[in-house]
Amino acid sequence: MSNNSDGVFGVLHHRDPAVSENPGSANIYEFVEEKHIDDVKSMESTKQPPKLQRKLKGRQMGMIAIGGTIGTGLFIGSGSTLADAGPAGALVAFAVMGSMVFFVCTSLGEMSTFIPTSDPFNHFGARFLDPALGFAFGWNYWYSWMLTVGSELVACGIIVQYWLPNINSAIWSVISLLVMFSFNAISVRGYGEAEFWMASLKVSAVLVFVVVGILTVTGATGGEFIGGKNWHVEGAPFKDHIVGVLKACIVAAFSMQGTEIVGITVGECANPRREVPRVIRSVFWRILFFYIASILIIGLVIPNSNPNLVSASGASDIAISPFTLVIKAAGADWAAHVMNAVVLVTVLSAGNSGLYACTRVLWVLANEGKAPRLLRRVTKYGIPLWALGFTSLCSAIIFCISLAGNQSVYVFLINLSGLTGMGFWLGISLCHWRFRRSYIAQGYSLDDLPYVASFFPFGPVYACTLLVIIIIGQGYGTIWPKFDAVSFVSTYLAIPLFLVFWLTWKLTKRTKWIKLMDIDLTSGTLLEMEQNGDIEVFAQEEGGWRKYTKWFHRKSD
Repeated sequence: MSNNSDGVFGVLHHRDPAVSENPGSANIYEFVEEKHIDDVKSMESTKQPPKLQRKLKGRQMGMIAIGGTIGTGLFIGSGSTLADAGPAGALVAFAVMGSMVFFVCTSLGEMSTFIPTSDPFNHFGARFLDPALGFAFGWNYWYSWMLTVGSELVACGIIVQYWLPNINSAIWSVISLLVMFSFNAISVRGYGEAEFWMASLKVSAVLVFVVVGILTVTGATGGEFIGGKNWHVEGAPFKDHIVGVLKACIVAAFSMQGTEIVGITVGECANPRREVPRVIRSVFWRILFFYIASILIIGLVIPNSNPNLVSASGASDIAISPFTLVIKAAGADWAAHVMNAVVLVTVLSAGNSGLYACTRVLWVLANEGKAPRLLRRVTKYGIPLWALGFTSLCSAIIFCISLAGNQSVYVFLINLSGLTGMGFWLGISLCHWRFRRSYIAQGYSLDDLPYVASFFPFGPVYACTLLVIIIIGQGYGTIWPKFDAVSFVSTYLAIPLFLVFWLTWKLTKRTKWIKLMDIDLTSGTLLEMEQNGDIEVFAQEEGGWRKYTKWFHRKSD
């Protein structure tokens, strides 16, 4: 290699010389540098079209990941886990699902720092598994979040009607769409800053809730001392034993969906080499704390037999959400109004993030010839405005369908996205399994990776196993104690649609499963982007976690 290896890239370690005799597995860094030297003149003379701008900061990415996870699933739907599994069972369920999310995030982090892209689901699926699977992952992710944005518009109208019941809710839904569109249309930095502050509000709300809950449990708010009394009522601490925990795990998994959005932000991160590992390391612990602390407080204050825990399921049930009930127990009659405001911000944040994710995924699909080429257009500020407009239009159509007298079409469309979140996480784990095996098989060193996911291969195997159990278990209630054909089909409707996307691309393009030695590990990498000047070069920090990771893998070998 050239003298560049003595500088910033001097930390890179080459593979075993014995392996280098295989001409099919040339060192990735030598390949990238030679390609860079050969192409630099032509790149300088060629006018580059507008592209996404890397202006997202680490603090924004961290809050985007946290904000994408703390939503109505926690604020409203979390009470059902307590009713299903009891206070201890609910804690176990969220701890297990939190560990799964950790491994999914680390898998995504390792691949995304090595190959920064704005659509990891389509790109990694096509690159490490099968191009047809990448096509199916990409389009399923887009329509899932597009439908979610439409449903969030419906929720916004319902939430504001809590205060202004005499005004048509559709007006507030339209205003919400305009706000979401504006945040995304201005600049990626504008989107990141909006998400930072909305996520900060949600985090603050959870922290205040935890403090108020502790004061309530100890009787400091003027009520009786509760302590662990509700852990000794009927059905506590574990209700229905393993069956109850499994049911709670399903709810917990759906509550944590949205964390993967941080993988999309890597495509516009100013410094992926430094920020992505930081975000992945910190987000898991923050999310786990928020969920575990919240569920613990709810389980201490509210008995698992409270009927409101099951009744609260949507934005219209804010008055009986577990968060509202806990704050009311502290003597605050205004709790419903405060939580309604928090949930409104939560829904706006979820819609805002969903619109961002849809836009970037659709833009990448268009650039790869998997969507209309018109959607590739980007403004001088790095905004895929055509993809943004098309997604907003589709979400608006979904909202309009919800206004129809017969809700069957709307419910049918929303059910299409039921299991897609679990499918994305499963796809990420499978891609990571294949990526790491290919990386080692082609003779590269783990020390060259900007970020190394710990506990491989346990991590992706553990995540895949849990996800398969959740996907199968989601239809448990439709089979037992009595089979309900309509509910069963509605629950698993997303699977046939995924197969349609996959088979359509596979049969028309005649794609094949990619062999480990044929997987491309050289183009579009972080190092190539740094050498081409697409990303500013930053020295790799050698923190304690990275040192531990290297030690762990040396011991594993």
